[in-house]
This record gives sequence, structure tokens and C-alpha cells, in this order.
Amino acid sequence: MWAENDFPPPGQLLLASLDVPGDDKVYTMYHGTSKQAAAIIMKTGFKQSSGGMLGRGVYLSRDLQKASRYPLELDVSQRVVIKVRVNVGKVVAINRQGHPLQKTWHYNGYNTAWCPPNCGMVPSGLEEDCVWDPNRIKVIDIIYPQNNQQCFWILLTVGVVLVLAFALLHNITV
Repeated sequence: MWAENDFPPPGQLLLASLDVPGDDKVYTMYHGTSKQAAAIIMKTGFKQSSGGMLGRGVYLSRDLQKASRYPLELDVSQRVVIKVRVNVGKVVAINRQGHPLQKTWHYNGYNTAWCPPNCGMVPSGLEEDCVWDPNRIKVIDIIYPQNNQQCFWILLTVGVVLVLAFALLHNITV
């Protein structure tokens, strides 16, 4: 339902959600929001949230499907996902509720807090990142949900091409 080219630009790392982020690396991440909020972010940049499970910061995920669920209360037609490039700086893993640095990680010298997948911090079980300084985040693109009918025709076309290619390779008449 969400169109995306998951190949990062040259020199940028693509990190799977299960991979531990390295200090001072640049990664592609996603931020799910409303169309209205995205317009503001595009004009003025990201702002820290006032709170959350990891305290203040900008909440992101390396998982496009997770980001596409937000905001939870909005219909999918009103959502967008902002694709960003993030210099994570010094990263700490917050891998359980009640972690001693859960809301104070920044005051202990960390730039990004990372919740690994399936650690009990996020109800979906997917990874999440919180970046303290919005200046570490650069917007790359805005991703819009695709029309389901458009997705159907794209998949149908790809299926037909694959069947024809298979038939051609195996000398089968269609």
C-alpha cells in the first residue's frame, strides 16, 4: 500500500530493523504523520515532542510499515510518511520498560535512543528510535499511500510479465 524505493542514496547505510545501529552513522528512517503536520515539518523542520515513552525527541522508525501506521487515529488517506536521513550520533539501546536511562538518555551523553524489536517497549514489537536534536534529521522525501486499485493493476501487470517470461524461457506457448 505504501510505495517506496528502499535503496538508499550512495554513501548512506540501509539498516534493517533487527540490526543494532552504530554510533555516528547515517541511516534512512521514517516518520509517520498527518498531511497537515507534514506541510509544517517541510516548512519549519522537525520539533521535539514534549514527551513519550523515551521522553522528549523526534520519534522515528527504520520500518516503513510501522511509520505508515501513524497517527493511529487518522484514516490512511490522511497520513503520509516522511523519509529522512539521520546522523544518529551516540546511540543507547533502551531494551525494557523501566530502563534506568529510559527518559534521561540525552542527559547521559546519548543523541539517539533505540528500542530494539520485540523488547517489550513498543506494543507492535517493531523497533523505534528517538532522536534528541532535530538538526540531526534531514528530510529526503514524502511518501503517500497508494490507491489500492493502482496497486492491484501494478501487481497484475508484474504477474503477467512474469508468466510471459517463464513461458518464453521454457518454450511454452501462451
